[in-house]
Amino acid sequence: MAEQKTKPTTVSVESFLEKVPGEGVRDDCYELVKLMQKITGAKPKMWGPAIVGFGTYHYKYDSGHEGDACIAGFSPRKQNLTVYVLPDFTDRPDLVKNLGKFKAGKCCLYFKRLNDLDRPALEKLIRYSVDYVKDRYPIHSI
Repeated sequence: MAEQKTKPTTVSVESFLEKVPGEGVRDDCYELVKLMQKITGAKPKMWGPAIVGFGTYHYKYDSGHEGDACIAGFSPRKQNLTVYVLPDFTDRPDLVKNLGKFKAGKCCLYFKRLNDLDRPALEKLIRYSVDYVKDRYPIHSI
């Protein structure tokens, strides 16, 4: 089986975030750190070169593929901030109807700035996503 590419590193979250271009984006990242730490109860840790993750869980698919992932996480990408959430979250209108201006991938919420989103709606989505993971997978650390 292939080795997992995205895994925890020893890189400092603080040093990574200080290198994020744009003061406004950096401020948004620090706000996401506070929010995700509050929701998960876990300290931030770098996953791979560009994902700030919180907690760890172990997944195993029917295909036999398995690995570890962060319970919640985000990444400041060139085009957008990306928050990693539960699969197909857009199928849940109660979680996205008041969220604001965003784009969606299968497990990703993309947005330019936190001010584009309703904070309570974002917190509700992240909290639901964290609970979704905790209910379905073995949690390694919080």
